[in-house]
Amino acid sequence: MLKTYGFSIVFSVVCTGLALMWGHHSGMGVWAALWLVAVLGILEISLSFDNAVVNAAVLRNMTEFWQKMFLTVGILIAVFGMRLVFPIVIVSVITGMSNMDVIQMALNEPDRYGKVLTDAYPMIATFGGSFLLMVFLAFMFDPEREIHWLEPIERRLAALGKLESVTALIALIVVVITSLAIDEALQFKVLLSGVAGVALFVAISTLDQLFEQRMEEMTGESAKSDLTSTVGKMGFSAFLYLEVLDASFSFDGVVGAFAVTRDVVIIMLGLAIGAIFVRSITIDLVRRGVLQEYVYLEHGAHYAIGVLAGIMFVGTQVHIPEVITGLIGIAFILAAYLSSVKHRKAEAAA
Repeated sequence: MLKTYGFSIVFSVVCTGLALMWGHHSGMGVWAALWLVAVLGILEISLSFDNAVVNAAVLRNMTEFWQKMFLTVGILIAVFGMRLVFPIVIVSVITGMSNMDVIQMALNEPDRYGKVLTDAYPMIATFGGSFLLMVFLAFMFDPEREIHWLEPIERRLAALGKLESVTALIALIVVVITSLAIDEALQFKVLLSGVAGVALFVAISTLDQLFEQRMEEMTGESAKSDLTSTVGKMGFSAFLYLEVLDASFSFDGVVGAFAVTRDVVIIMLGLAIGAIFVRSITIDLVRRGVLQEYVYLEHGAHYAIGVLAGIMFVGTQVHIPEVITGLIGIAFILAAYLSSVKHRKAEAAA
C-alpha cells in the first residue's frame, strides 16, 4: 500500500507545506489555506474517481513502458499542464493578453481572472462534454462487449452499435442542440468546441484501429521489428487518449474550484493533491486486478462519465454544484461495486 500511495503522500505533504507558506505570505492565514487545500483535494478526487477506473481499464492493456510514461510524464501533464498552464492559456486566448500578463492577473486580480475563466466555461464544457460523451457512447454501443451490467438497456445499445458512426452522430446532435440553446454571440464558438471534442475522439480511435489492424497483419520473424514499432504507436495513442480524458475531467474541477476560492495558488496546490491521488488509485486498481474481480466497476464508471458529460452540457446554461457531480459519480461506482460483489457470490455458489 505504501509503495502505491507513498509518493502521493509525500507530494501532498509538500503541497500542503507550500500552501501554508502561501497562506502566511498572502495574509489568508495558515488554517484557512490548510482547509481550502483539503477541500479542493477531496473535490478533485470525488470528481475524478470514475476517471481512475476508466484509466485503469486502459492502462492494464498498455506495455510497461507506456504505463511508466503515464505515471511519470502523465503526472506532470495532469498536475501542471491541466491544472495550471491550461487555464492560463485559455484566458490568454480569450482576452488576447500574453501569458505573463495573465499570470500577473491571476496572482494580483484573482476575481477578474476567475470571471474570464468562468465566462469561457460554455466553450470549455462543450469540448470536454462532447469528448466524455463519446467515451460513454463508445463503451455502451460496443457490439463486442460480453459483460453487461444493466442488461435490458445495454444489450439494446450494443445492438445499435452495429450501425457505423452512430456514436458520432448522437454526440454531434447533442452539440448542435447545445449551441442553439446558448447565447447567440457564443453559438459558433460553442459549436466549434463541441465538434473539436468529437473529432479528437474519432481521430484517436481511428489511430488505435489502424495500429490494431497493422498488428493483425503481421506474422513471422521478419515482422518482429515492425510489430514492436506498431505496439509502441498503439501505446502512444492510448497514452494520448488517457491525457485527453484526464483533461476533460479537469476542466470541471478547475472552473468549479473558483466557487471555493479565488486564490489560484491554493487552487493549483489543492487540485494537484487530488490529481496525484487519482493517479495512485489508478495504479492500485491495476496492480490488484480490481477490475477483473469486480466486473461491473468499469460499467459504473462509464455511466458516471455519461452523467458528467450531460452535466457539462447543461452547465453551459445553468450552474450545477460540483458536490452533486461528485456524489453522482460515487453513487454509480458504489452501485457497480455492490452489484459486482453480488455477482461474485452468485458465481461462487454456482
